[in-house]
Amino acid sequence: MDATSIWKKVYPWLRNKYILTIAIFVLWMLLFDSSNWVDVYREHKRIKKLEQDKEYYMEKIKNDRNRLEELQTNNENLEKFAREQYLMKKADEDIFIVSPD
Repeated sequence: MDATSIWKKVYPWLRNKYILTIAIFVLWMLLFDSSNWVDVYREHKRIKKLEQDKEYYMEKIKNDRNRLEELQTNNENLEKFAREQYLMKKADEDIFIVSPD
């Protein structure tokens, strides 16, 4: 098969104004329209990432609320939190920080 025989089979399809119009329309919608395929794909990925971030932060908020409730209701937990997070101590105590190196 040479190039001319292929061209003879394809050429009538290209001359058909309906097929040509549909092909141009599909090309326009895929690449050049304001809501083209590339932008839709990017937005879909962005939305998926934002939903994952939302789920992570909602879980973090839930944990922080539980922790806050513990700290507000129990003085022993409050003291433990202050000692661990802010290295607070009583007047007659020494603090030794052990590094996990």
